[in-house]
Amino acid sequence: MAGGLVALLDDVALIAKAAAASIDDVGAAAGKASVKAAGVVVDDTAVTPRYVHGFTPDRELPIIRKIAIGSIRNKLLIILPVAMILSEFLPQALPYLLIAGGLFLCYEGAEKVYEALTGGHHEEDDATAAEKGPAFEKTMVSGAIRTDLILSAEIMVISLSSVEDEPFLTRLLVLIVVAILITALVYGVVALIVKMDDVGLALAGRDSKFSQKIGRGLVAAMPKVMSVLTVVGIAAMLWVGGHILLVNVGEAGFHWPADRLHDLEHWAGELVHGGFGGVLSWTAGTVASALVGLVLGALVVLIMHLIPKRKKHAHEVH
Repeated sequence: MAGGLVALLDDVALIAKAAAASIDDVGAAAGKASVKAAGVVVDDTAVTPRYVHGFTPDRELPIIRKIAIGSIRNKLLIILPVAMILSEFLPQALPYLLIAGGLFLCYEGAEKVYEALTGGHHEEDDATAAEKGPAFEKTMVSGAIRTDLILSAEIMVISLSSVEDEPFLTRLLVLIVVAILITALVYGVVALIVKMDDVGLALAGRDSKFSQKIGRGLVAAMPKVMSVLTVVGIAAMLWVGGHILLVNVGEAGFHWPADRLHDLEHWAGELVHGGFGGVLSWTAGTVASALVGLVLGALVVLIMHLIPKRKKHAHEVH
């Protein structure tokens, strides 16, 4: 009896060690996957703050919470099942899904550029977000979650590509860990950014002269920071969208665009020696991807603006 109990305890100990090793493997793989997707995480963080611009301070954190909940739903309930099923049974379909997502990001970025150049929605900007009411808030949250779906898909697929040789269960656990960690990181940073002016006001109200100076500086700087983040967010959509298209068109079999991008990055990196060559290489690839994103996005914007006019014209004729 005692011998059987000892044997059982030994078996339990072995199972516990195996589970611990598996957890370590998942943690290491999740860390690797998160690092590989870091570029898209930065873009996601830059894009999101513009969706709370103009709202009253009491609505900022609730809006970010709604977007964060939508983001985790995107990752766990939509992207994760699709990614796992496709990676298991139809891995060759993933590039085509990413091409569609990249094209959508290009369209979103180019649409914002078009609005900035033509003064689109200018008359709507005269009213604050609070004055536009709950319906406008719902529209902004929906738009943020829709854009997040594309960026989250890129993050998850990049993460999946870094563990594609692992067993199914390990891949699944890694993607779950990445989804939770990335969402917490992105929207935690976004919350800090958008509430920084409130921190500044709190510091400005203290007795310390130093705290008051820091607080006034934060309050004065945040409108400029938000404006810069808006521009960075638009540029990020064009950059990421263009890069997704170039890379995944190559994955789908048409290698010329991705090869030319690689040649450009290599040429720029060879212009100077040392670490600065790497900076030039990255910059060249980023600018080229953004230009591709802008051109392709502009074509989609043109089509999307022409279709309603054609429908209206056809209706007037009839």
